[in-house]
Amino acid sequence: MLKILEAIGSFVLRRLGEIGTIVMLYGETMRALRHKPRMRHILNQMSHLGVDSLLIVSLTLLFTGVVFTLQTADVLIRFGAQGTVGGIISIAIGRELGPVLVAVVCAGRVGAAITAEISTMKVTEQIDALRVMAVSPIDYLLVPRMLACMIVVPLLTVFGDVIGVFGGWLIAVYYEGISSYAYMNSIHVFVELFDLTGGVIKAVFFGNVIAVLGCYYGLHCPDGAEGVGRATTKTVVSSIIVIFILNAVLTFFLY
Repeated sequence: MLKILEAIGSFVLRRLGEIGTIVMLYGETMRALRHKPRMRHILNQMSHLGVDSLLIVSLTLLFTGVVFTLQTADVLIRFGAQGTVGGIISIAIGRELGPVLVAVVCAGRVGAAITAEISTMKVTEQIDALRVMAVSPIDYLLVPRMLACMIVVPLLTVFGDVIGVFGGWLIAVYYEGISSYAYMNSIHVFVELFDLTGGVIKAVFFGNVIAVLGCYYGLHCPDGAEGVGRATTKTVVSSIIVIFILNAVLTFFLY
């Protein structure tokens, strides 16, 4: 029994210490924002992390819109509510499905890429070389990636929302027989601007979380190739968990 309690206590203390270190790293990053950001580095990260994610985001949200419409349109048509299909699809994607799915996809692709890159730099002692040259790893590595993610993830969310609604339109019009006017008019009638902008606000926070956790696990990667793999796995798992928790909190306050 004592061994079980010791294991639980040790686990809790490790997690608390990890959270404290992340908070301290986040504070250092906020202080580093007082300096002028390197726009060239930010644009390079936006290209690397954002543009390369367009395909996977497109496929994810397209088929999400298709499946969600297939699941809901039949029931709505049965009760004579086919005039609400477009609005329901748009609200569901704009508020929840769009930002959350884009964030999960980016956690798997962008977060893993950030951790793999920074952890490799740590293992090969490139980060130590930056410190020797009096270059702050926070300014040089973390700030450009965080700002890039906070810009790219909302943009990908807007793009994904459009693709998801388009996927719903394809099924509603060409499979369920709903007129294109009825689908688009229901969006105009039922959807408010904040249904979409609220999801974009969520995406800003999600991008922040993905970048900070990716950099944290990269900077604290154990030595060796095995450590790089472990750090990458921790980034993806932790980011997804935090995204779901943060989504619940933000939904409570926003809506």
